[in-house]
Amino acid sequence: MKIKIKNFAVKEGDKVDLRRWPTEIDPLYKSPKHFRALLEEHVAQLSAQQQLLYALNRNAVLVIFQAMDAAGKDSAIKHVMSGINPQGCQVFSFKHPSAIELQHDFLWRTTRDLPERGRIGIFNRSYYEEVLIVRVHPEILAGESVADKGDIWQHRFRSIRELEKHLHANGTRIVKFFLHLSPEEQRKRFLARIDDPEKNWKFGEDDLKERTHWKAYMKAYEACFGATSSSHAPWHVVPADDKKNAQLIVSQILLDTMKDLKMTYPKVSPARRKQLLEIRKKLEK
Repeated sequence: MKIKIKNFAVKEGDKVDLRRWPTEIDPLYKSPKHFRALLEEHVAQLSAQQQLLYALNRNAVLVIFQAMDAAGKDSAIKHVMSGINPQGCQVFSFKHPSAIELQHDFLWRTTRDLPERGRIGIFNRSYYEEVLIVRVHPEILAGESVADKGDIWQHRFRSIRELEKHLHANGTRIVKFFLHLSPEEQRKRFLARIDDPEKNWKFGEDDLKERTHWKAYMKAYEACFGATSSSHAPWHVVPADDKKNAQLIVSQILLDTMKDLKMTYPKVSPARRKQLLEIRKKLEK
């Protein structure tokens, strides 16, 4: 089964209304067993593509996850990337910026962690927090010592677009996911975290506080997607009420992105090949 990923991509220049984007769609799998088989196939193919990426050392892949709390970012990273060689992949989670980070421009702390050529970098939240949570909580700007706030969101959108254009031109492919969760599903997942002692640590009072700002967050996301989705780095709005569906969609989009690089293993020169054959003969003795 091939998932039509274009159904989840925000086109460049689109005016986004998240109420028109579903948080749940019909299952892409027939049973739990079928889901596992589909995901395992995606994982195996991603593993093969990562080996090519590492061997060729020509491109990098940056994967960005944004979502409301409990949307399934951690589980998507865990399951979709389960076959990836840890030597070729790093995951970074960005929380509230430190005092040192606040002394730099808003892109500084994430730019330090961009993936090298041949590697996959995963941002669990990202520089987009600076046009999302900061927009919902403008008091955070006070700590960033921004000289001239003006139309700060448009300035930041422009900086992000230019950064992503620069990265793309230099070989980094950017894959951006928004796990689109409904308020009702979030409520159920919060209750599950409270009811399960092993998941109590995942729930905090701040989760409830942020939930009260749901509408403001949706407006911030809509403005962000409309301003920063591009042909080379589109946003993908992934229905996330069903975690299994979300993981299949994420893995298919990531797999298609890597296959589009049309990678092959590096070929050695005839002279090097001859040298290797001579070495082989010695090893056979």
